[in-house]
Amino acid sequence: HIILFTTGRGTPFGSPAPTVKISSNTPLSKKKPGWVDFDAGVIIDGNEGIQGLADRLYEYIRSVASGEIKTKTEQNGIRDLAIFKNGVTL
Repeated sequence: HIILFTTGRGTPFGSPAPTVKISSNTPLSKKKPGWVDFDAGVIIDGNEGIQGLADRLYEYIRSVASGEIKTKTEQNGIRDLAIFKNGVTL
């Protein structure tokens, strides 16, 4: 199993299964490099097309599934963290 967790606010999340955190925007990816595995914000920034990004994401997931690379949660030893924010987020 692999979890694909999309985030736009940087919510930390981990689980017993490898958790790939996908940032919906580049500023978040740059602000939280220890949490975010993959920056999908490059589409919004106009730096990459959807097909190119999809190909890169597929290869990243394949590499995680085969054990070639570890996700940030695996690298940091986080297996059971889920902090969800209620109300206003700054």
